[in-house]
Amino acid sequence: MAEVDTSGGGGHKKGAGVKKAKKLSTRVDLTPMVDLGFLLITFFIFTTTMSQPTALKLNLPKDTDKPDEQNKLKESAALTVMMGKQDRVYYYEGLDPTKIQASDFKGIRDVILNKKRSTDSKDFMVIIKPTQDATYKNTVNMLDEMKIDDVKRFAMVDITADEYKLVLLTEQANGIK
Repeated sequence: MAEVDTSGGGGHKKGAGVKKAKKLSTRVDLTPMVDLGFLLITFFIFTTTMSQPTALKLNLPKDTDKPDEQNKLKESAALTVMMGKQDRVYYYEGLDPTKIQASDFKGIRDVILNKKRSTDSKDFMVIIKPTQDATYKNTVNMLDEMKIDDVKRFAMVDITADEYKLVLLTEQANGIK
């Protein structure tokens, strides 16, 4: 492990007949410590569990060719949510987009929960329509909001041209550029 070097060296004389003591050097062998370090690293690598990726579970409806078997939506149970610029959210109840209202991500939770309370849970449906101005983060936040608010039925649908025009007009009216 450790050894003392007793070889010559340092036998320099300083005067006539004066002997100077030899300087002894010590050397520490680090090989066992390196071995132990690698054993510990190997142990921790093999015993550590890797983090599991988390993903949002989506329940998708079954595909059908028959129009009679498709899911029907009651107008009174529908809530359409559209995401726009600067983290703004626009929504309307029912199927009439002319009744559009503006909100943000903090206020949309109250809207969703109020609509959910006032509607039969098996009929309640949220339709999510991101605009081309919405960010990916906003879309993921809205999907997270569905999970937080325990909304069982929701769908992500492309926004129509008329709805997008209404969103743009609402943004202009609110001074959002």
